[in-house]
Amino acid sequence: MEVLAIAKQNNDVLINDQITFPEVMVIGPNGEKMGIKNINDAQTLAKYAGLDLVLLNADPKNPVCKIIDYNKYRYEKQKQIKEAKKKQREQNLEVKEYRLSVTIDVGDFETKLRNAKAYLEKGHKIKVAVRFKGRQLAHPELGKNVIMRFAEKLNDVAEIESMPKMEGRSMQLLLTPKK
Repeated sequence: MEVLAIAKQNNDVLINDQITFPEVMVIGPNGEKMGIKNINDAQTLAKYAGLDLVLLNADPKNPVCKIIDYNKYRYEKQKQIKEAKKKQREQNLEVKEYRLSVTIDVGDFETKLRNAKAYLEKGHKIKVAVRFKGRQLAHPELGKNVIMRFAEKLNDVAEIESMPKMEGRSMQLLLTPKK
């Protein structure tokens, strides 16, 4: 026994003849409520206006339809979805951590600086951390100098989001890309 299933896209809404409710609440093209109408009357009103009857709320007790241009409605929905995804991407930017030491050499410092600059130019945030070992913990100002020198070299592409602060044995600073 073979079963035939017709797949329906989730984002599609029912329009015109696809609506099977006997009576629907109709909203006009300008947003005015036209009351509860027979489905045939509602479709006639939509055809008379040269627009589509679109089912907005498929609640069996209270189905709501609006007389609008379906293509414009679909375009606006896609635009809203695209905008929401864009905002979500902006919030999910990665934070990359660059670990420096109090006694970092010039070559290592410049390499990490170049990598951080490239990462900032992509629009991501970076965290700069200096880990103190042994007696270095007695002189946190040395670590702060290294971090601030790193931030100053990047000030053309980044701005400081939070100033350096001690957390346990390390000092951290957060940089965000300039807009």
